Amino acid sequence: MVKIVSRRSLGMQPVYDIGVESDHNFILGNGLVASNCFNKSHSTAYAYVTYQTAFLKANYTTEYMAALLTANSGDREKVKKYIDGCQKMHIQVEPPDINRSGVDFTPQGNSILFGLSAIQNVGENAIASILNARNEGGAFKSLADLCDRIDLRTVNRRVLEALIKCGAFDSIEKNRNQLIHDLDLVITWAHDRAKDKAVGQGNLFDLLGGFTTGSDSNQGYDSAPKHPPVPDFPSREKLQMEKELLGFYVSEHPLKSASKVAQMMDITTISISQLEGQKNQAKVSAIVMVTAIKNVMTKKREPMAILQIEDISGQAEAVVFPKTYEQINSHLNNDARLILSGKVDKQEERTQLIVDDAFPVENVQMVMVKLAPQGVNPNELSTLRSILQEHRDKEEKAKVPVVAIVSDRNRRELLRLDPKDWVQDAQAVVNALKSAGFDADAKRLVGA
Repeated sequence: MVKIVSRRSLGMQPVYDIGVESDHNFILGNGLVASNCFNKSHSTAYAYVTYQTAFLKANYTTEYMAALLTANSGDREKVKKYIDGCQKMHIQVEPPDINRSGVDFTPQGNSILFGLSAIQNVGENAIASILNARNEGGAFKSLADLCDRIDLRTVNRRVLEALIKCGAFDSIEKNRNQLIHDLDLVITWAHDRAKDKAVGQGNLFDLLGGFTTGSDSNQGYDSAPKHPPVPDFPSREKLQMEKELLGFYVSEHPLKSASKVAQMMDITTISISQLEGQKNQAKVSAIVMVTAIKNVMTKKREPMAILQIEDISGQAEAVVFPKTYEQINSHLNNDARLILSGKVDKQEERTQLIVDDAFPVENVQMVMVKLAPQGVNPNELSTLRSILQEHRDKEEKAKVPVVAIVSDRNRRELLRLDPKDWVQDAQAVVNALKSAGFDADAKRLVGA
């Protein structure tokens, strides 16, 4: 390695080039001049860091991804991208847990535990109070236990509500709606206990609790008031609350159950993160959720729409021009789960989807026809196909798969019929098949 012994400007001189020519000229020990030593050292340093990073990702994958999520926890788009990457590497990102989560994303075996600092409305002082109480007294056994052990001036109602709604209390009580209804009652109860302790008093339950021994002691928390039982929030509402507080869905994405729709309908779909890599004007399909709708009127006074769409991998923009808008506008609603088909449109600074068709995931049904092995004969199959063809109508509207179930005592086989035998109206086909003596039924592929 050559040692640089001095540096001074020599004007225009022939150089011994070890990099890209620039104004950084150094006199080397052998009298030659080296150009761009500064940039050369940077290239070497970056290459070394790249090697280290690749080594950590390959050999300590879970720890690496946890660090990556922590470092980018303030950028929700990047976090979505990295969580999608975790799923592809079979690393589960678990929701926050009041009894397990730390400040940052934490590796736990082959999973990553969500950090408390990434929850909206939960500040550093509140996290410190919760972790200190947990370290001193062990895991929290109930909402009342937590409220009694923390400083409610720091961990206020807003913080507790955010922790409940994002699922941090699910390991204690899965009914989030019940905890929300209990919250005000428990906070008042905890405040009263704190006042009693401050003046050296205790209630009867505390006094009795003082005579109990062992781990069965409930410290009087059973005396905390509770709201009458209420049903939990619907699944979609719980997921929406997670998104508001965490920036994305963690426990489950609303589109997770929709993946089997594409498989059943023999559709090749892409994720939104793959949209950028598609060729311009390429025809693609994607299962997405609509997060925002902007209705627009063209110069000809024709309605159209610009959609913000997302899946677990990211967000994008989709455009619905007037002709398509007229056909599918009834499906365009906030939080609608849709199968979109269209063309990739690459602009200078962005890539969007020009929508040609849309179909609600919840509307996807399949017709199931039960057949006995001994009953499968040419005449029966001919009648079956004839009924299906009668209800096919226009080919582009025939989107309901048909599945034949052939079963006897010993075996049961599912046979998906060719798309040319798919139909348009599931219930109408089922009625026609039943009238012809077939055992048929319609089934939705995804729940609402």
